[in-house]
Amino acid sequence: MTASLEQLRRCHFAVDLGAARTRVYVKGAGLVVDQPSVAAVNTRTGALIAVGEFAEKMTGRTPDYIRVMRPVSGGTVVDIEMAQRMLRHLLGDKIRRTLRRKPRLRAAACTPHDADPLAQRAAIETLVGLGARRVELVDTLIAAAVGCGLPVERPEATMIMVCGAAATQVAVLSLGSIVTAERIPVGGEAVDHAIVQHLRHEHELMLPSQSVRPLQLALSGNGLTPQGPASTEIHGRDVATGLARSVQVDTAAVRDAIETPLTAVLDGIGRVLRNCPPDLVADLADRGIMMVGGSALLPGLDQMLRAATGMPVHIAERPDVCAVQGLGYMLEGRIEPLVLDPLAT
Repeated sequence: MTASLEQLRRCHFAVDLGAARTRVYVKGAGLVVDQPSVAAVNTRTGALIAVGEFAEKMTGRTPDYIRVMRPVSGGTVVDIEMAQRMLRHLLGDKIRRTLRRKPRLRAAACTPHDADPLAQRAAIETLVGLGARRVELVDTLIAAAVGCGLPVERPEATMIMVCGAAATQVAVLSLGSIVTAERIPVGGEAVDHAIVQHLRHEHELMLPSQSVRPLQLALSGNGLTPQGPASTEIHGRDVATGLARSVQVDTAAVRDAIETPLTAVLDGIGRVLRNCPPDLVADLADRGIMMVGGSALLPGLDQMLRAATGMPVHIAERPDVCAVQGLGYMLEGRIEPLVLDPLAT
């Protein structure tokens, strides 16, 4: 953790800028923003047309002069000015006026594990543009572990897996710090891409971007396991003719396509366990892996991990908001640090 608990208690609001969704927690008010990290801009005038869910619905459905942008990619702010404009509109005038009344406005933000100085600087600049006089950075792994109720401050091993849109982060925590961690550049977007490519190659069907998620939900029930539904109907555009067409998709083949990018996640978990001290690995045999993040809800992913690792796998109660919830707990002072008194000599 970059910031101490004492510094975080002085913060007034916290932001989790994710590649898929942006979440804002205001001290005393709770979670006030939970919207897609999307903005629609008129390229002729530079005016911001829509943000959040409404802008996401415009994806692939706009005329030439309207551009749908994602100012956050891979957990890193790639367009600081657009991220600031998006946040201002998501917060609204009422919340911004409340925050501006604070004499020295402080903010906290999540950053991916091993984020480079440029990525950290981009997160700080984005919140400074909202009026923050000081910005504290917290590792996403620590914030998510606190948010899902893991006893991170104890001398016991806890393993957390943050399944994001652009990347998956896996770590073993003990005594409030990261013992060993791995960031794998495979997330929910890679799974979506695998499904789109499978349908293009096998069925010569171009799938609308907003139809990928319903197809994943069609695998639900038993998800990635063979006991799931045998087939499902998908609508899209024929690659050759350009006409609308419907096909019956074999879900077993889709499950195979999904499992291909997920093998990189399994390799990452193996590397984390190999680099972990044996005493901590022994703890994990009983406690297992806690999954958080929006992609943790991918049907059957937990069963796949359980079969591959032989360890218990749990999904947090609200996996998508764990990181910002953890930041909120720290802001509200609900987390007490472990005090180590030096032995008297």
